[in-house]
Amino acid sequence: MRLTPTSKPFLSVIIPVYNEEQFIETTLRLVSQLPPEKEIIVVNDGSNDGTREKIDQSIKQQGKQRSPSPYLKNITVIHKPTNEGKGAAIRSGLEKVSGNIVLIQDADLELDPHEYPQLLEPFRCQGADIVFGSRFSFNKLSSNGFWHQFGNQLLTRFSNLLSGLKLTDMETGYKVFRTEIITTAPLISNRFGIEPELAALAARAVRLRGAKFYEVPISYRPRTYAQGKKINWKDGLLALWSIFYFNIINRKQ
Repeated sequence: MRLTPTSKPFLSVIIPVYNEEQFIETTLRLVSQLPPEKEIIVVNDGSNDGTREKIDQSIKQQGKQRSPSPYLKNITVIHKPTNEGKGAAIRSGLEKVSGNIVLIQDADLELDPHEYPQLLEPFRCQGADIVFGSRFSFNKLSSNGFWHQFGNQLLTRFSNLLSGLKLTDMETGYKVFRTEIITTAPLISNRFGIEPELAALAARAVRLRGAKFYEVPISYRPRTYAQGKKINWKDGLLALWSIFYFNIINRKQ
């Protein structure tokens, strides 16, 4: 059943995290303290730095607060023994969700949790089923490097050509789905191929189920590789193959 414009969203935020000891405490604090009402599922994807300890410390501090956040209803932590990738971490998180909307939040704070309200506005007011946040749409300027942005636009255009969607930012980390759509899909990507797979899932939902899809503008603060950015040119090649695979070979699944 489609979420109607009058439905009150209850958000499940999945945070896949790998070696983000510098940011994870701030990420958890922001996500837990900001509206709307939500649960958080943190999936530590086999981190080998101090990320696990930072997560556990943050959870203990949350439990000791005399006035816990009114927006946080539950927090679940999954510590995976080995690193399998972002896609595998998201699948683990999806097994725990109980909200009627699922939002994926990277732990590195390149994307700002303060923008949840604008991501959720189409669900509240327009009966949306899927919302993507776009770093490049609506005349918003990005501080991303030229080649990185050029690569993103190339992937987005290739995805649009095969999927039929008219995205401006296929690789965005802010992909928000009505829970029934994302939890019933047989997702298979283990690593960064999950982004094209989720975009292809959105296209299938629009094409086959009449899902209502929206893009909204978001801000973006990219990290450098020296600051811990993990995606590279090899992931770009994987994305090209994933776009082709999930929109052509795996089109009906």
